[in-house]
Amino acid sequence: MTTTVRTAPGSRPTGRDAATPAGVPWVALGVAAAVAAPLAAIIGEAAAAPVIADPGVVVRWGIIYARVVHDLAAAATIGLLGLAAYLMPETTRTHRRATATRLAAIAAGVWALASLAVAVLGMADFIGIPVSDPAFGQQFTTFAWQFVATRVQLITTGVALLLVPFALLARSRATMAWASVVAVAGVVPLALGGHSAAASDHATAVNSLAVHLVAAAVWVGGLLALAVMRPTLGKDLAATAERFSVIALWCFGAVALSGIQAAWLRLGSLDNLATRYGVLLLVKSLALVLLGYAGWQHRRALLPRLRDAGSSTAAFVRLVLAELVVMGVAIGTGVSLSRSAPPVPDEAVPDPTPAFLLTGYPEPPRFTSESWFTTWQTDWLWLAIACVAVGLYVGAVVRLRRRGDTWPVRRTVLWVLGWVVFVYAVSGAPGVYGRVLFSMHMVMHMAIAMLVPLLLVPAAPILLALRALTPRRDKTWGPREVLLQVVHSRVMAVLANPVVAAALFFFSLAIFYYSPLFELALRTHTGHELMMVHFLLTGYLFVWVLVGIDPGPKRWPPLMLLVVLFATMSFHAFFGVVMTGSTTLLAPGFFDALKLPWMTDPLGDQHRAGAIAWGIGEAPTVALTLMVAISWVRSDRAETRRKDRQAERDGDAELAAYNAHLQELRNKGSQR
Repeated sequence: MTTTVRTAPGSRPTGRDAATPAGVPWVALGVAAAVAAPLAAIIGEAAAAPVIADPGVVVRWGIIYARVVHDLAAAATIGLLGLAAYLMPETTRTHRRATATRLAAIAAGVWALASLAVAVLGMADFIGIPVSDPAFGQQFTTFAWQFVATRVQLITTGVALLLVPFALLARSRATMAWASVVAVAGVVPLALGGHSAAASDHATAVNSLAVHLVAAAVWVGGLLALAVMRPTLGKDLAATAERFSVIALWCFGAVALSGIQAAWLRLGSLDNLATRYGVLLLVKSLALVLLGYAGWQHRRALLPRLRDAGSSTAAFVRLVLAELVVMGVAIGTGVSLSRSAPPVPDEAVPDPTPAFLLTGYPEPPRFTSESWFTTWQTDWLWLAIACVAVGLYVGAVVRLRRRGDTWPVRRTVLWVLGWVVFVYAVSGAPGVYGRVLFSMHMVMHMAIAMLVPLLLVPAAPILLALRALTPRRDKTWGPREVLLQVVHSRVMAVLANPVVAAALFFFSLAIFYYSPLFELALRTHTGHELMMVHFLLTGYLFVWVLVGIDPGPKRWPPLMLLVVLFATMSFHAFFGVVMTGSTTLLAPGFFDALKLPWMTDPLGDQHRAGAIAWGIGEAPTVALTLMVAISWVRSDRAETRRKDRQAERDGDAELAAYNAHLQELRNKGSQR
C-alpha cells in the first residue's frame, strides 16, 4: 500500500528520506509475517493434520494467515487512530489526521474481513468439516454463537465494521479519541477465546492475555503508524516519536510481564522449554528482547538526533523497519502458539465441586472469624492496576516536590490506603467468599462502592495530575489535555449532576441485584470484572460530586448536597431493609445449584447481606455528612475573607450602597 499525502511547505522529506515510500513498512511487516507464520507453524505443528476430522489443508493454513492479517490490521487501526488523536501535531496547512483516519478506516475494513475469516475457518477447524462441505453453512449459522472462540471473533468483527464509518467521518480530535478507545475495546474480547483462556486458573489467564493483546496491539500499531505517517511529519517527527517512545516503554513492560505470567500457566516448569511449545516461546521471547534493545537504542541515540531539524532520519527509518520485521516474527509466532498444544493441557478437574463448575474457582473452606485474616487469592489484574495507580501518584508527588511545590502528605496516605483496601476487598476474604456467599459479596460491594471512594476522592488525583503533568504547546492531546477534556466535557457535566450521580449509585444497585446481571456476574469472569468496574466508578462519582476538590463542573451549594445525600442514603437503607425481609432468593439458579456443605440456608445468608447493606451504609453516610459540613464551613469562611478583602480595597462600598438603599426606602416612606 502506498500512501499519498499532502504536507506543509518545508515539511516534505528530501534526499535519502524521500526515497522511503510510506508503503515500505507495510511490505516489511507483511514479508516478516509471511515468513514467520509458516516457520512457526512448522516448529509448533500448528498446521499439522489432526488424527480425527481433518478440515483440510486450506483451513489449517488459512486460519494461520487469516489470524496474522487480523492481528496486523487490528494493530494498524489502533495505531493510526492513536497517532491522529494523541501524538501527531496538525497545522492549518497539513492534513495528517485526515490521512491517518482514512488509512485507519481501510485497516478496520481489512480487520473486519480477516476477523470474519478467522471465525469461519476456526469453526471449520473446531468441528472438522471443510468450508466447502455443503453441511458447513448450516453448522456455522446454527452453532457459531454458542462457541466462545467463534462468538468473541464475531463480536470483534462487529466492532471493526463499526470503526470503518467512524474513522471515515472523524474530523475532530474527540471523535478520533473515541474511535481509538473503541478499537482497543475490540481487541479485549479476544482474550476469552485465546489459547490460555481455558487454563486451570481461568481468571488469571484471561486477564494476562487481555493485557498482552492490548499492549502488543498498541505497541505494534503505534510503530507501524509512525512509520507510515513519517513522510508527512517533517520537523514534527522528533516530537511524535518521543511521545510514542513513552507509550512503547509502558507497552514493553506490560507485554513482558503478562507474557511471563501467561507462559508460566501453560509451561508448568522450565523443563518444558524443550518442547515445541517451549521453543516457540523462546523465539517470541528473543523477539521481545530484540525489540527492547531497539527501543533503548531509539531513546538513547536516535531521539536526540531527531530533535535536530537538520538531521537525517535515515537511521530512524532503518531501525523502525527492523523493529517491524521482528514484530512480524513475534506476531507469526504468537499465532502459532495459539494453535499449538501446550505442555500443560486443559484437563478436566477430577470430581469438581458445584462451586468450581459454577465459578471456575475451588470451593473455599467453611468461613470462620479467622478467614478474615488467613484467606487470600491474588487478583493479579487489580493488583497491577493498584500498583500502577499508587506508583503514578507517588511519582507525581515527587515531581512536585523536586520543583519546590508542596502536596499534603495526608492525601498521599489516603490514596495508598484506598488502594490497599480495594486490593483486600478483591483478593482477601470478601473477594474469595464473595463468589459463593451473598453476605460476603455484599461486604465486597460496600467496601468498593462506599469505603474505597471515601479514601480516594479526598486524595484529589486529578488536581495532582494537572499540576504535575506538562502541558503541550502544539495543540495535541497529551494526558493533561485529555484529563481537562474529560472533566469539562458535556457528558461529565451531566454525570456530575448530584441527582444523576445519586441515581446511578442507587438505582444501578437495585437493578443489578434484582435482574439477571447479578447471576451473570457470579457465573462469568467478564461479568465479574465489569461489576467491579461499575461498583468503583459509580461510588467514586457519587462521593466526588459531594466532597471532591478536583476541577470539574460547578458544584452545588452544600445544603442541596446534604439533601441529595440524605435522600440517597434513605433509599439505600430501604434497599437493605427490603432485602433483609425478602422471602424470594435472588439469583436462585446459582445459589440453589451451589450446594455448599457448610451453607444450608442461602435465604438466611441473603438476609445477612441486606443487613450488611443497611448497616455498612451508616458509617460512610456520617463521614460524608461531616465532610460536606466541613466543606460548607470552609466555603463560608473563604467567602467572608473575600468580602473583607473587597471591603478593604473599595472602602466597604457594598455596605455603603446597602445603607444608601435603606435610606432611600426610608425617605420614600416618610414622603407617603
